[in-house]
Amino acid sequence: MAITEEKTVEEKNLSFVEQLVEQDLAEGKNAGRIQTRFPPEPNGYLHIGHAKAICMDFGVAEKYNGVCNLRFDDTNPTKENNEYVENILNDISWLGFKWGNIYYASDYFEKLWDFAVWMIQNGHAYIDEQTAEQIAEQKGTPTTPGVASPYRDRPVEESLKLFNKMNTPEAVEGSMVLRAKLDMANPNMHFRDPIIYRIIHTPHHRTGTKWHAYPMYDFAHGQSDFFEGVTHSICTLEFVPHRPLYDKFIDYLKEMRGETENLHDFRPRQIEFNRLNLTYTVLSKRKLLQLVKEGLVDGWDDPRMPTISGLRRRGFTPESIKAFINRIGYTKFEAVNDISLLEFSIREDLNKRATRVCAVIDPVKVVITNYPDDQVEQMEMENNPEDPTSGTHTMPFSREIYIERDDFMENPPKKFFRMTPDKEVRLKGAYIVKCTGCKKDADGRIEEIYCEYDPESKSGMPGSMRKVKGTLHWVSARHCIDAEVRLYDRLFAVENASEVKDRDFHELLNPDSIKVVEHAKIEPFLAENAEPGAHFQFQRIGYFTPDKKDSTKEHLVFNRTITLKDSWQKINK
Repeated sequence: MAITEEKTVEEKNLSFVEQLVEQDLAEGKNAGRIQTRFPPEPNGYLHIGHAKAICMDFGVAEKYNGVCNLRFDDTNPTKENNEYVENILNDISWLGFKWGNIYYASDYFEKLWDFAVWMIQNGHAYIDEQTAEQIAEQKGTPTTPGVASPYRDRPVEESLKLFNKMNTPEAVEGSMVLRAKLDMANPNMHFRDPIIYRIIHTPHHRTGTKWHAYPMYDFAHGQSDFFEGVTHSICTLEFVPHRPLYDKFIDYLKEMRGETENLHDFRPRQIEFNRLNLTYTVLSKRKLLQLVKEGLVDGWDDPRMPTISGLRRRGFTPESIKAFINRIGYTKFEAVNDISLLEFSIREDLNKRATRVCAVIDPVKVVITNYPDDQVEQMEMENNPEDPTSGTHTMPFSREIYIERDDFMENPPKKFFRMTPDKEVRLKGAYIVKCTGCKKDADGRIEEIYCEYDPESKSGMPGSMRKVKGTLHWVSARHCIDAEVRLYDRLFAVENASEVKDRDFHELLNPDSIKVVEHAKIEPFLAENAEPGAHFQFQRIGYFTPDKKDSTKEHLVFNRTITLKDSWQKINK
């Protein structure tokens, strides 16, 4: 009974994709072999939506002792380049996954060409010289059949001749296409004589100018899966109506290879899951490219971008992204996920790993008038209370310190438990101090605050046990170091930014998505340990990481990964 119960619990934890994979294994399909693939088009940087697909494609192969290959869908040279290829490789590795082999759709251009020729020879394809607008108009609607092209019954020899002409420098882009000859009355619009080859003269990032005619995605994708021996072609829900066409082309391919007796034996099984949609986020590559080209962000890896490299630069961890994807799961129903769940996942992860340090973003000087001017103490500061093995570090304490400007109020409201005249607060890891007054400039702005400290109240001493309501972070004015701090927030101010159609794209941007503080004050330990990829919690402020592009020993730059609490929920309540 116990074994049955355990199995039931385990089955409940399986995604529906994993259940289908296990069903195939139980039925002995593909001789127990599992092979998946992740097939990105190298026309931009990967984003958080791709991370969901990566976790599924690589995760299934990993879980069932299979292999996941990486295949670049490089069939449109006008949008693709090697920069995107290299970045995709880096992103997948950073997420912690390993591919079995690297393939390119361009590896199969010869095979796909031969397959297209076979289709023409066998009456399954023809050259159409109509305009794109004419072809689209003749497609019909889901409830009305399409109209056959006047070129549909073109002689085979003529189509073959023109197909060869398509692959020459003299062919004019848009002058002709190769269409599969299927069914213009099929309720599935993808079956209505889809275009399978078009003319493109842009040099290819791998094959140069060898080709001038390129296969369409639907013609290259399934065949590439078949050539590679993919067992499970896992993709997002928009490919559900493409699945019959995917299978039809594989039927033709098997027929071409003389496998008509076993037409329905081995073929990749296409399984679709819901794509990732996020509030306050746009995941359209076209719109992300627009942001980059218009200089609205600092490149594809801008820390406000939803790209994997942007999230990495901002300080997100692979573990937090995987935890988020695990939380939202995989279903067959489209949904929009709350970005606060992604933010919760990174807060949860950084709370466990980030080193606690002191930094003052908007400093105001505090002079402790009864503290010896020439005295410096080293205060013991805990690195991470969530990790007993993390140890401690020391932070210098002196007569003059900096605190946050908004931690002081001369005439505070009732529940203000920070620094105010005649009230005591604790300086974290140090002493209890009482404010005795302040100095203002001609405009009434606070220039300096004056305090007295209680020598018996040092943290760890018997006198430190007495309680005060407020605890403030601070840095020593004599020892602190200047740093640039970039306070990042959500790039879009509109919750359903990806769905808005009636407003200019630029109007949706959050004008406060970045605020730059040029002279924040940080403790020496933070400066000494500001290595790329390090994670810090600026006490009472948020989680930060050194900027991997701009931060140097001479000019430290820190990016805010996330605030300590979700301020957006408070604002929108």
